Amino acid sequence: MLPSRAPKPPARGALSARYAVVGAGYTGLAAARHLAELAPEAEIIVLEGTEVGEGSSGRNSGFTNSRDSKIGLSLAQMDRAERVNALTAEGFAALLSAMETHGFACDIERVGRITGAATARGAEKVRGMIEGAKAHGFEHVALDAAGMEAVTGSRYYRCGIRTAEGYLLQPAKLVRGLADSLPPNVRLFENSTVNSLERGRMWTLKTADSSISAETVILATNPAIKHFGYWRDGIVMIYTFAGISEAMSETDAAKLGEPTWGLLPAHRLGSTLRRVEKDRFLVRSLYSYEKPVARAEARRVLTDNFHRRFPALKHVSLEFVWGGTTALTMNGSPRWGRLDENLYGSAGCNGSGVVKGTILGKRLAQMIVTGNPQEDVSGAYGSASRIAPEPFRRLGFHMVSALERRRCGLEM
Repeated sequence: MLPSRAPKPPARGALSARYAVVGAGYTGLAAARHLAELAPEAEIIVLEGTEVGEGSSGRNSGFTNSRDSKIGLSLAQMDRAERVNALTAEGFAALLSAMETHGFACDIERVGRITGAATARGAEKVRGMIEGAKAHGFEHVALDAAGMEAVTGSRYYRCGIRTAEGYLLQPAKLVRGLADSLPPNVRLFENSTVNSLERGRMWTLKTADSSISAETVILATNPAIKHFGYWRDGIVMIYTFAGISEAMSETDAAKLGEPTWGLLPAHRLGSTLRRVEKDRFLVRSLYSYEKPVARAEARRVLTDNFHRRFPALKHVSLEFVWGGTTALTMNGSPRWGRLDENLYGSAGCNGSGVVKGTILGKRLAQMIVTGNPQEDVSGAYGSASRIAPEPFRRLGFHMVSALERRRCGLEM
C-alpha cells in the first residue's frame, strides 16, 4: 500500500566495526541510533535479514501509546505501573523526536485507545481498567454498548474504555523513516541474513556474501535469537495473522463508525480492529505455535471475525492477508541484557514492540557504553521466567491456548 523503497545494498566482503547490530526493527534501530549518539566516533553496522518494513516491525497493527495500556493501569502494582509508564513515555518521546528532527511522517494520529469487551469476563476486565485509569489519573471515557457502537459502528460489544493517550500510525512508514535517518556513523545493510556468530578475539558475523568483525554485538532479532542458541528456555515463537479489506464504497465505509479508531480486545487472544485510511478495515487475530497456519485458514478466520462484527459488510472481502512472528514469554516480561562477553540481546516484546522495543534498544546502548546495568528496565518489566523444554512446552502451549480460547469466547 506504500510506494516502493530502494533498500540499502547487502553486506559484501570483509567488514569491521566497533558495534554490530543484528536486526533493523524498532529495538535494533533504537540501539544503533543511541550508540551513535553516545559514541559518535565509533563505526556501527546494522544487518537486516530482509528489507526494512517487510517484517513484523512494518506489518503490525500500528498501535502505540505514551502510557502503557496493560501494566500501566494496574491497581495491584502501583509502583511498578508508574515505572512502566515512565519508560513508555520516554520511548514514545524518542520516536516523536526522530520524526521531528528528520522530517519523516508516519500518519500518526492521537485518537485514544479503545479496549472493547464482548463477554461478561471481558466486561469485568474493562471495569478493572476503568478503576486503574482513575487511580493513575489517566484521562479516559467509559463506553457502554451504545457508546461502542457510536465509535466503531458495530453492535458487537457490551462496553469498553477509551484512554486519551492512544495513537495510531502507519508502522511501515515509521520503521522506514527510522532506518533512512540513521546517523552518519551507522551503516545499514539490508538483505543480509546473519547465518553464524562466532566468538574469538572479536565477534565474527557471517552472511552469504560477507564476514563482519565487531567488538560488541547486539542481537535485536526477537524470537530469531533462538537460532543463535540463546534464550531457548524462555521464549516461544508465535505466528499471528492480519488482514486488510478491499477499498469500500463511501456508503459501506460509513458503517465503520468514526473516521479513525482502533480497538484492542479485552482478552489477549481476541481480535484487534482498526480503520485504515478512509475506506479500509484491518482485523488481526489467530495465533499458532512456532509455524504458520495455512493461508486459506487464516483468511477464513479473519474474514469470519470481521463479518461477525459487521454483518452489513459481508459482501466486503479482505484484499491483503499476512502473518508474522513475535516472541512471547511465560510471564510477559522481556528477555533483555548481557548474553556473553560483549554480546547483548533483547527479545520477548510480547506483541508491544513499537515503544517497548524502542526503549529496550536505547537502554541496551546505554548499558554497553556506560557499563551501568540500567536497573529501571528490570524494575519495571521484570525478568522472563523459564519455560518447560520440549515436548512439554508444545503440549503446555496447546493446553493453555485451548483453555484461553474458551475463556476468550466472542472476543475472538
